[in-house]
Amino acid sequence: MKNALDILGRYVLLMRKVFTKPDKSSIFWKQFFTDVEKLVLNSIPIVAVISVFIGAVIVIQTASNIESPFIPKMYVGYMARESLVLEFCSTMIALILAGKVGSNISSEIGSMRITEQIDAMEIMGINSANYLILPKISAATIFNPFLMLMSFMIGLLGGAMIIFITGIVTMSQYVDGLHYAFRSYYIFYSMTKMAVFSFIITSISSFYGYYASGGSLGVGSSSTKAIVASSVLILVANLVITHIMLV
Repeated sequence: MKNALDILGRYVLLMRKVFTKPDKSSIFWKQFFTDVEKLVLNSIPIVAVISVFIGAVIVIQTASNIESPFIPKMYVGYMARESLVLEFCSTMIALILAGKVGSNISSEIGSMRITEQIDAMEIMGINSANYLILPKISAATIFNPFLMLMSFMIGLLGGAMIIFITGIVTMSQYVDGLHYAFRSYYIFYSMTKMAVFSFIITSISSFYGYYASGGSLGVGSSSTKAIVASSVLILVANLVITHIMLV
């Protein structure tokens, strides 16, 4: 319990240092767009591949489990849409990014700590936490919700692809299901979750990297801790946000 409170206190103090006005806005924006490319754009391929196959799998599973002739086949499209927008494209993608992006951030900042680059910044009067962490949090929190939208659309295309290949249902039935009882609020809900999850991933990973110690082994250990902590907090936040926004 004492260790948990110590970690929480250090995290809060670090975030206070992070969320201050940057010394030079031009440097902040330069680093911001660098992190957009590194954390968001470079994640597009893995998110796209996973989304295609998950969309296809959901369609196959749903169609295979509709045995009653009284249940319209359009529910295949409806269930695929709801499964993707409510849970997969936000929570599952965030868990994947916790591994990819989280380890990247933690190891990058951890290596700077181990090689005393962060100490050198502090000696020169630079707010190292603000310089290194704020652009990462801003880039992921702002742009990852659009990554969620991309995942949603690609997942639906993956479902359409498997229908075209197998003919498990007709394309018109699938499209009718996609349009049936559509609620745009679910898009907003999922984007909100993704923004919160992105903040968790970047801030937690930066925290563990910033306080890394013990050489290269310490950097590896901080990356592992960052992934585990981020994943657990994503699941907790998912429960809380869902209760607030949907119940």
